[in-house]
Amino acid sequence: MKKTVSIQDIAQAAGVSHTTVSRALKDSPLISAEVREHIQQLAREMGYIPNALAQSLRGQPTGTIGVVVTTIGDPFFSRVVRGIEEVARRENLSIFLSTSNNDPERELAVIETFHRRRVDGIIVADSRLNEQYEQRLVEIHVPAVLINHQAEARLEHLRSVSSDDYGGARAAVEYLLGLGHRAIGYLGAGSRPRSNRIRMQAYCDALQAAGIPFHDEWVHVEPPQALAYVDDVAAGRRYLPQLLESGVTAVFCYNDMTAVGALLACRDLGRAVPRDLSLVGFDDIELAQYVTPPLTTVHQPKLRLGQTAMQMLLGLLSGGDVQDSVLPAELVIRESCIRRVGCG
Repeated sequence: MKKTVSIQDIAQAAGVSHTTVSRALKDSPLISAEVREHIQQLAREMGYIPNALAQSLRGQPTGTIGVVVTTIGDPFFSRVVRGIEEVARRENLSIFLSTSNNDPERELAVIETFHRRRVDGIIVADSRLNEQYEQRLVEIHVPAVLINHQAEARLEHLRSVSSDDYGGARAAVEYLLGLGHRAIGYLGAGSRPRSNRIRMQAYCDALQAAGIPFHDEWVHVEPPQALAYVDDVAAGRRYLPQLLESGVTAVFCYNDMTAVGALLACRDLGRAVPRDLSLVGFDDIELAQYVTPPLTTVHQPKLRLGQTAMQMLLGLLSGGDVQDSVLPAELVIRESCIRRVGCG
């Protein structure tokens, strides 16, 4: 195993004291520019790596950012993390990645671990943090940004970036109404309480504006599954038959993975999409364009969500005034919807 190069090793090689090397590596004005340059060059040649933990204990940045996602099994998060990394890389920052598994306690435990690693800041996607956990983040003095946070309570001390859940969902349901559908179902996800509530509200408002009364049997929301990976494909496949029994001709799904499950259920039942049922998803993951038929969906700017979160965090780290941000969500029309015969 290669021996780790220490400041003492550099001091011996340069023929100077430990203190002189330490000061030179920190660009101290107490050391002449010529000596600083010589020692820094020597350190590079010897492969010296600064101890990030020691730096952080002295109050210096470690050049690391902690990122928490619900699960790496959801393709949505791969694009979000890529956006974070793109901005972080330009700033010479490294990323620590961990998962919360849909569990607020686990989420806080990961954040505490990141704090012990002395990360400079934290980004949390689909956060379940409530006021109690928010207070803990304030106590440990680690700047944090949330992406699409799911806490119903307003978090006063944390900044967030999210997609326009309401606008995107409203556009999806209005598109189905425009195709002549009047019996439109909703397949939701209780494990994401805030975004599910907003998307379902948009669904209800769009139907009400069209003069269509709400029907309980047209709606199914998968119950929350704490401490477990939420399999949206399985949920869509399991619960779509119930909606079909209610007579719906179209279904708006909470996300694309739920819609993929609905597609599988239709295949199981011998129902053709879109001939027998129109489907709309939400997220616009890459898979959406490759399933059969290609899925009409609401595009969330996943890459931009990650980029914006990282830019906001950089603003917090520099002491800037950072405001919450909501990014637009846009309908992407593909081939999973059809006009109702005799309508329009």
